[in-house]
Amino acid sequence: MTPEEVGRRVVALLAPVEATASVSGGQGYARATVDVPPTSWADAVRAARDDAELDLDFLDWLSAVDELADGFDVVLHLWSVRHRHGLLLRTRVPRDTPVVASVVGLFPGAAWHERETHEMFGIDFAGHGELRPLLLPPEFEGHPLRKEFVLASRVAKPWPGAKEPGESEAGGGRRPVRPPGVPAPGEWGTTPTPAGAAGAGEGPRGGTPARPARERPARPPAAERPARPAPERPVSGEAEAGSAVAPAADDVGPLGRPLPGERPTGPPRQEPEPGAAGES
Repeated sequence: MTPEEVGRRVVALLAPVEATASVSGGQGYARATVDVPPTSWADAVRAARDDAELDLDFLDWLSAVDELADGFDVVLHLWSVRHRHGLLLRTRVPRDTPVVASVVGLFPGAAWHERETHEMFGIDFAGHGELRPLLLPPEFEGHPLRKEFVLASRVAKPWPGAKEPGESEAGGGRRPVRPPGVPAPGEWGTTPTPAGAAGAGEGPRGGTPARPARERPARPPAAERPARPAPERPVSGEAEAGSAVAPAADDVGPLGRPLPGERPTGPPRQEPEPGAAGES
């Protein structure tokens, strides 16, 4: 089935519920996307799983999207192993009461997905029964994937420039730009200080002191430095070039070899006597 056919089939199965079908992505990544009301969330998942034409029997993933004042979009991706087509099922819950029915009874593999979504976005899944922390420690406060959540690292470290979506109008260059949602310095957490300052922050909560620079001893002036000894050279007449005098023990290279620039010394070469080659 094409994405358009999958979407129309889901809408027909949910009638008279008001469901809207569309197509997300394009080409080989196109997926049928159906928006349903929160009250029909579990019914839509069951219909997509049990219908013989759809046969969406594999739960791929479940997550959410923060739409700010409009609430949260809970998104579920189903896949048919036999027919090789997929479905994006989506519903929107209000921000003040983000609650939707759990689908663990239909797909047990959704348990971890719903726990993570609850932990990161604060969305409750009615009927889950075990929405305990999955990734964060139990004492953690807040929901990190909500757009109003302030990341401490954005406040404690200097911001390098326009890096977030929507900041392309910040202008050229690398001038510091405070990211969206981060309070002004001194209003929350530690106050960022430029690189090389005495500490990482001097805000209401204090800061972490910077690592002190390594101390090096002061170098004495040139006039007080000891003079370097001049290299010793042989006196004229003591060593002539090509002489058979062997070098001293200190002047001999490793393994008894002469130093670079010196001619090798040793016994004279023995020349063969005339007629020695014909002797047997």
